Amino acid sequence: MSRPGTTPPPLRVGNASGFYGDRFSAVQEMIEGGPLDVLTGDYLAELTMLILGRARLRNPDAGYATTFLKQMEQCLGLALDRGVRIVANAGGLNPAGLARELRTLAERLGLAPRIAHVEGDDLLPRAEPLGLGGPLTANAYLGGWGIAACLEAGADIVVTGRVTDASLVLGPAAAHFGWARDDWDALAGATVAGHILECGAQATGGNYSFFQEHDVRRPGFPLAEIHADGSSVISKHPGTGGAVTVGTVTAQLLYEIAGPRYPGPDVTTRFDTVRLDPDGPDRVRVHSVHGEPPPPDLKVCLNHLGGYRNETVFVLTGLAVEEKAELVREQVETALAARPPKELRWSLTRTGRPDADVEEEAAALLRCTVKDPDQKVVGRAFSGAAIELALAGYPGFHVTAPPGDASPYGVYTAAYVEAGAVEHTAVLPDGTRRTIAPAALTRRLDEPAAQPAEPAEPAEPLAPTGTAPDAMASATAVPTAEGGPTRLVPLGTLVGARSGDKGGTANVGVWARTDEAWHWLERSLTVDQFRSLLPETARLPVRRHAFPALRALNFVVDGLLGEGVSSTTRFDPQAKAVGEWLRARPVDIPAALLPATGNDGTEEAR
Repeated sequence: MSRPGTTPPPLRVGNASGFYGDRFSAVQEMIEGGPLDVLTGDYLAELTMLILGRARLRNPDAGYATTFLKQMEQCLGLALDRGVRIVANAGGLNPAGLARELRTLAERLGLAPRIAHVEGDDLLPRAEPLGLGGPLTANAYLGGWGIAACLEAGADIVVTGRVTDASLVLGPAAAHFGWARDDWDALAGATVAGHILECGAQATGGNYSFFQEHDVRRPGFPLAEIHADGSSVISKHPGTGGAVTVGTVTAQLLYEIAGPRYPGPDVTTRFDTVRLDPDGPDRVRVHSVHGEPPPPDLKVCLNHLGGYRNETVFVLTGLAVEEKAELVREQVETALAARPPKELRWSLTRTGRPDADVEEEAAALLRCTVKDPDQKVVGRAFSGAAIELALAGYPGFHVTAPPGDASPYGVYTAAYVEAGAVEHTAVLPDGTRRTIAPAALTRRLDEPAAQPAEPAEPAEPLAPTGTAPDAMASATAVPTAEGGPTRLVPLGTLVGARSGDKGGTANVGVWARTDEAWHWLERSLTVDQFRSLLPETARLPVRRHAFPALRALNFVVDGLLGEGVSSTTRFDPQAKAVGEWLRARPVDIPAALLPATGNDGTEEAR
């Protein structure tokens, strides 16, 4: 922390991990690549908690991200030499255990870092009294004040369990600038910076709709220069790949959010107040963010063991694909009739094309997925029934993989508990335990917002409302407010998109790159048209939120992913490519808004 009466310098916070399995060398790259005060790592997701929960069943001392320990073996001395503090949620279900392993590692390396950890998120021992049932894992999303307490006590490394991803940035910023618990705007600004950094290279050109415009063969990882008022500049180390632009930052801002009010344990951040400005090459300034008191309850990530699943993919080649699919469906279901699985799903993907020069291009894929509480029902009993058809089934029978046994799957659900019921604890480098009180002032999300509400739903649709979804599957000519000729082109010719998952819910953020394109997008892409372009969503609840300052819309689709990534049988189980599917759909766009040249597949102007 800075001396009283002085203005603290900006805090340079980097990220080196967006998920458990991200680029191993990123820690070293970020420490060596340029000036840095704090390096964060996000290793946890809903699916990761399930994986760690199963690991803990086998070994009570497990439950943390072992990759992080290996990275520290390589880079701990380097971080200490350069004065870079490490803050990571790699503790997973066992932050105390990871802290102990780090101390053992440091002693073996002849180093003496000050190691602290944050705990209290694990509610499994108290799940029943808290009304959470009997899950495999139960973890509350903690805020950043425990991290701040550890850093204020001099920690060089802070490991946590389940904190919000943005808390990895908010905590260091709060400690550095000495923010108060009710510095809502500053806390909200740091939350936005944390949200941008949390997924690593997704802020620097990875997973970016307009990737052809940049060299994204090996994007660098992002960093944020955070200022005392909570504003920040997003950038990356010089000479690294990828790009930091208003577009790449906008894309990440829209990832895995819902409406304008983004609730967290420390602050509710108004994403509809975020402003982005270019600040030079590979630099984007983030400012004007407003915050409100957080809600009184904390979100809890629950994972249950849902049962067992198995899958066989049949390859159907050449002629009579539909008839071949019908035959194998009837044969498999007859073989399983004595004890059918609780859930059996067929999905035919027509990847083949007529008169193909290569056999693979003449083939379609028929996927059969089964789920049941009994492992035996969907184990060898299922895969054996499928493979026994090899000489007695459709012509050209083969499958994409050998028969396998069933594997367990989990079911994710979200719950909420009063913040005061969670024992948020910072365990400082000297072993002192410091209890972190919940926010003194809270505001429920159903209370009136402090800032003006988002604009009302635009009235003018892209296509006539009330049209049947099936009839709307292909684009139709639509009058536009701009007038003049239109072209039938993929929506992505004009706009970008990014999609993601939260449990069984998917979100699809769509943004325009000019004011003119935004005005058209806001009027045109209604919920009805969204459903018509993505027929899978036609009968699901869909909510639309507008973010005019970002020139963006966000669509939240409940139930698209069933019970979450581990359980769903849907192709693309985390909805990562739904945005790109939407961009590929043809719509009529005013010709005046389209690029003057380029191979965009346009038809003649209408």
